[in-house]
Amino acid sequence: MSLAIQAEGLVKRYGETTALAGVDLEVPTGKVVGVLGPNGAGKTTAVRILATLLRPDAGHATVGGYDVVRDPVRVRSVIGVTGQYASVDEDLSGTENMVLIGRLLGLSRAAAKARAAELLEQFELTDAAGRAAKTYSGGMRRRLDLAASLVGRPQVLYLDEPTTGLDPHARNEVWNVVRRLVGDGSTVLLTTQYLEEADQLADSITVFDHGRVVAQGRADELKRRVGGQTLQVRPTSPADMDVVARIVADLTGVLPARDDDSGLVTAPVSDPVLMSTLVRKLDDAGITADELALRLPSLDEVFLALTGKPAEEVLV
Repeated sequence: MSLAIQAEGLVKRYGETTALAGVDLEVPTGKVVGVLGPNGAGKTTAVRILATLLRPDAGHATVGGYDVVRDPVRVRSVIGVTGQYASVDEDLSGTENMVLIGRLLGLSRAAAKARAAELLEQFELTDAAGRAAKTYSGGMRRRLDLAASLVGRPQVLYLDEPTTGLDPHARNEVWNVVRRLVGDGSTVLLTTQYLEEADQLADSITVFDHGRVVAQGRADELKRRVGGQTLQVRPTSPADMDVVARIVADLTGVLPARDDDSGLVTAPVSDPVLMSTLVRKLDDAGITADELALRLPSLDEVFLALTGKPAEEVLV
């Protein structure tokens, strides 16, 4: 397996505070790795080291085969960075922004214009290319920002909370762009405050806490590691909830949770075969259900189990 990013034993201290306490991280070429963690967990520090903006106190890291300490210029030549806030000049047009970046990267004026036109078309911004960026919608600005980070044709792209502040429609637009980039062979290191975003985009997830990696794996692997499946039943008639709860309790051996407002009965299960038995028992009792499902824990529940805090309290 080819690795675009490989870090071993990264340590970074600020006085008495240890931001990273021996972090290992691997990002396979052509994949998306999501980095999650509470504020102060060390994820931003790790990304800054991998972007050559900080030097580690100990450990070793390579990006695109280049050492981040010994070959920072070469590392910068293979990476692109899109931060949480748009970095484009709002008074310049989309084309002018792209050409400016191309010229700063050493492209000729003709090459910069050609690259600008290519990327603006790829990101569906050609119709707005001549307009000032300040007239763009939130989703369009983020697409322009992503396009700007690709002018130099980076092998590895760091996305730092790329959809913060966007509405759901604009967020989906950015997600589609990221999927296209990965489909074209890009490697992405994604930090995000939206667990759904990691669930949607990441091939694997690394969870940081207190300067250490506390879990790594695909989303479904992390979910299975944290807990088994949950049985969910929503009877068509709310009057049947008591009977459904008794049936579920008999099958699972645990007292199910019930939400009278939503009409949902839930219980943890270790044997998915129970589902077929439950269907027969509900049918025997003459009960129909609007919802009947087995689900893994959500990524929010995984985060809570791994860090001890709900995601909404720490990913801000």
